[in-house]
Amino acid sequence: MLKRTFQTGLALGLVVAAAIAAAAITYERYDTKTLKRTIRRDAVLCGVNKGLPGFATPDDKGNWSGFDVDFCRAVAAAIFNDPAKVKFLALDANERFKELQSRKVDILSRNSTWSMSRETGYELYFPAVAYYDGQGFMVPASRKVDTAVELDGSKVCVQDGTTTLLNLADYFRANNMKYTEVKFGKLDEVVAAYKDGRCDIFTADASQLYALRQTMGKPADHTILPDLISKEPLAPVVRQRDDDWMMIVKWTLYAMINAEELGITSQNIDEALKSKKPDVMRLVGTEGAYGEELGLSKDWAARIIRHVGNYGEVYDRNVGKLGIPRGLNQLWSNGGIQYAPPIR
Repeated sequence: MLKRTFQTGLALGLVVAAAIAAAAITYERYDTKTLKRTIRRDAVLCGVNKGLPGFATPDDKGNWSGFDVDFCRAVAAAIFNDPAKVKFLALDANERFKELQSRKVDILSRNSTWSMSRETGYELYFPAVAYYDGQGFMVPASRKVDTAVELDGSKVCVQDGTTTLLNLADYFRANNMKYTEVKFGKLDEVVAAYKDGRCDIFTADASQLYALRQTMGKPADHTILPDLISKEPLAPVVRQRDDDWMMIVKWTLYAMINAEELGITSQNIDEALKSKKPDVMRLVGTEGAYGEELGLSKDWAARIIRHVGNYGEVYDRNVGKLGIPRGLNQLWSNGGIQYAPPIR
């Protein structure tokens, strides 16, 4: 009887231990408390590019600037009314999603392309498109190449661990052209190889090419071809099974886009708070309880605009300086496809 009781207890203990282990794994993968942890630590943890002009660049004192950087500041402004409550973690392309999965960061704002396999394979969400991009090619101007269909037989520098590799292969195969792939794991290695002449072409997202061309000794010596060979919707990224956090990230971007459409800027936000227009009142929080429904304050969107600005302001002071035409990233009412659902 004693032996049977011991065996039963041992079996029960093993079952309980297995259940606890399974629960820990589930917690690790499907944590739903990002906002609570963010508030407790008093800062948003944001994963960004290690250095991409216009999107994420640190100065010699460690101060960050850029389009992706400003988005994380907007999230911090919505939560804390303080855009400085962000800690930035510079991540390589091949580690970014794993670091997000392991909760080293709360949000990835790192020129990452939204694709089906990334959502299903990494169990992540891409809440909304922040920047519509496409893969392009940069070549030395001395080659006198006008279009990508003239690149047959080229050596192409490309970063490993990105969607760029597959797009490159698809484009050359579809056009019955041959090429030699020269790939590296880190972006600075790709840039160095291109500068050293180890390849004829550098391929990446067009925004990245425009940014990196500025770092060349003589930018005018390099041509970015007009061809775009892929769709690259760049979006912030969060973990799945944390819908409350995903909603905050998504509506932070939509608030910035809606603000630009309504003509609300960091310069006139105080006047907007006095407006009697229903759509403006709903955005700035003088009507409705939309902020509370996100777990934030009534003036969550007004905080974003006051401290960081609307979408157009963020674009102009960061990406606009690179000379990239705004193109698809214009508001839908100005010929682009940036379009935000209404706050109502």
